[in-house]
Amino acid sequence: MTSCDALLLVSFGGPEAPDEVIPFLENVTRGRNIPRERLERVAEHYHLFGGVSPINQQCRELKAAIEADLSGAGLDLPVYWGNRNWQPYLADTLRQMTADGVRRAAAFVTSAYSGYSCCRQYLDDIDRARAEVPEAPEIDKLRIYYNHPGFVTPLVESTRAALAKVPAGAHLVFTAHSVPMSQPGRDRYVAELTDLAEVVHAQTAPDRPWALVYQSRSGSPAQPWLGPDVGDHLEKLRGEGVQAAVIVPIGFVSDHMEVKFDLDVEAAELAAKLGLTVERAATPGTHPRFVAMVRELLLERSEQDRPALGRLGARPDRCPSDCCRQSPA
Repeated sequence: MTSCDALLLVSFGGPEAPDEVIPFLENVTRGRNIPRERLERVAEHYHLFGGVSPINQQCRELKAAIEADLSGAGLDLPVYWGNRNWQPYLADTLRQMTADGVRRAAAFVTSAYSGYSCCRQYLDDIDRARAEVPEAPEIDKLRIYYNHPGFVTPLVESTRAALAKVPAGAHLVFTAHSVPMSQPGRDRYVAELTDLAEVVHAQTAPDRPWALVYQSRSGSPAQPWLGPDVGDHLEKLRGEGVQAAVIVPIGFVSDHMEVKFDLDVEAAELAAKLGLTVERAATPGTHPRFVAMVRELLLERSEQDRPALGRLGARPDRCPSDCCRQSPA
């Protein structure tokens, strides 16, 4: 803690008005040659919610909760917030931090797992933002935390709460964002998801069947991505005579658009059509245990305790410089 003079909350970003939706999607997909028609189809997901993604407000609430937690613990540490793909942009936040005299900050990223899109891409974006800002502070990303008790405990609690709302015998369906099969770090990503699913299953419904499935695929149909898709799995369950399921979005930190639309709209509508009773567990959001975890990740840098549940143990503070990097095109 003595080597950091600020905490930087880093997130994905999202539009907050209808006229921001397409520019935001263009930012997200820049360089990927996504057809305009595809962007307009995805934009309709946002327009169902007034053209506003919930993620920025969720970040404001998380930032405020972290500030209160740090203050309550007697830690005088300012908290800043910057996004990869929308305002407030990382570079703008770093300019403010530089003007405020911040020289070194720890970064907490709202992505819990290893892999290119979950970790390395955030590191690359931080590096690009720093390159834009003269005398920008050093940024030290906190470790991967998917198996930290502060992330696991809220998921266990929300899974139990969801199970209490469905008939006995409901299956557990753990979901995460799909990624291309060729993406660097894919195997580690799948291993971590499986590890967490096993922990949550053991602590909530060890006698129930469970599966790890994926959602929110956005690539070309010709490109192999992780599967099975959550919709295909729900159809399979119903075909096998299953009456109910609990969807647990273990791949996500908050109830942002890919949870609110892909699960609460698309998957829910499919389940209703199939006659399958489905309840969706909540993500950690601003659960007090999750908020406290941020402080614990900061403090563990100077302590020996590095808590982790499951089989894989705690990830290192820093990955090798070439970890999960994309090959040059």
